[in-house]
Amino acid sequence: MLDAVPGPPVPAHAADGMPHAGWGARLELQFERAGARTRLAHRRHEGPLLVQRVFYPEGAAAADRLANDRRLEGDRAAEPCHVYLIHPPGGVVGGDQLQLDVVVGARAHALLTTPAAGKFYRCGGRSCARVTQSLEIDGVLEWLPQENIFYPGCMVELRTIAHLRAAARFIGWELGCLGLPANRQPLGDGELRQAFELWRDGRPLLLERLHIERACLDAAWGLSGHVGIGTWLACPAPAQLLPAARAVLAGMDCAGMTIACTLVDGVLVCRGYAARTDRLRQVFVDLWRALRPALLDRAAVPPRIWAT
Repeated sequence: MLDAVPGPPVPAHAADGMPHAGWGARLELQFERAGARTRLAHRRHEGPLLVQRVFYPEGAAAADRLANDRRLEGDRAAEPCHVYLIHPPGGVVGGDQLQLDVVVGARAHALLTTPAAGKFYRCGGRSCARVTQSLEIDGVLEWLPQENIFYPGCMVELRTIAHLRAAARFIGWELGCLGLPANRQPLGDGELRQAFELWRDGRPLLLERLHIERACLDAAWGLSGHVGIGTWLACPAPAQLLPAARAVLAGMDCAGMTIACTLVDGVLVCRGYAARTDRLRQVFVDLWRALRPALLDRAAVPPRIWAT
């Protein structure tokens, strides 16, 4: 039975205990294997951070098994549970604090995405917006949110921490659009501090810090005017996956963007920046489609919301 416990919105607080001008929200999700299917076993929210829908578009667990997969059903992760996360206010403003806590149990398989891009609005003199995403993985997690749009003048701290246990598998990405390029509005005086941490059994595999401000937007040593940024990750990844990923990218139209792939300590990392975030996002989706079978023994079944 699903444990869904709503709570009232709670004000965000600073380190000194005084409330910010914004609001806080928290969402807890726990996924467990139930027979051949993954279920959302626990859900609790405080404030405006919610689950929109839970879907099972991949059919029965045996239906999408690859032809060369001969393992017993009990030895592989259960049928994936696709979950759409939403932030009903439609955007994050200065002073807001959002916390997402996800736990994926042994042999469970969850795919998390969002129905639309996240939006971080102008700070307007308030303290920065803070988003922390904690991912505890014992089974399989695919962390595939749509891009974040960082509006001119926003002040954002975004931190994602993924803790993998010994048998866990992870595919994920982070995508961002700096400013409103369609309106010719750059990030300007906005500032983004982004961190991504990947750990396995208490050992750090990847610790990244990104600080973007006006000085680096157009500089040759920075982004050279590119507004789309992103990182694509997979762990664990065998050695042969690095040339496979590079071959996939070589067959794509990557005009207007730069993408590089590395494989260190079993972590495949593809980083890129682009003149258009939507094109970078499509490259990431295509990379996921091509590599998911090798990484997870499952054919790629995109979330339905991506087609709208």
